[in-house]
Amino acid sequence: MQPETSPLTGVIAEENVVIDFGDNEGKSVMEISETQPQFYQYLLQQKEMGNFLIRRNKDKVYKLYVHSK
Repeated sequence: MQPETSPLTGVIAEENVVIDFGDNEGKSVMEISETQPQFYQYLLQQKEMGNFLIRRNKDKVYKLYVHSK
């Protein structure tokens, strides 16, 4: 059985990745996908543009960043 993958976070579960910028700071990607589908689409667009980063911090929390250009 193959594990499910997210279009945004890949093999990392969406509930384990936290937004680390803007008004949605501290919210999980899963919460965003359920409550703010337009913002989730924005994040997908940023990923496609290469303007996107998920980093695991020392506290072992995955944080999602979008680079502003």
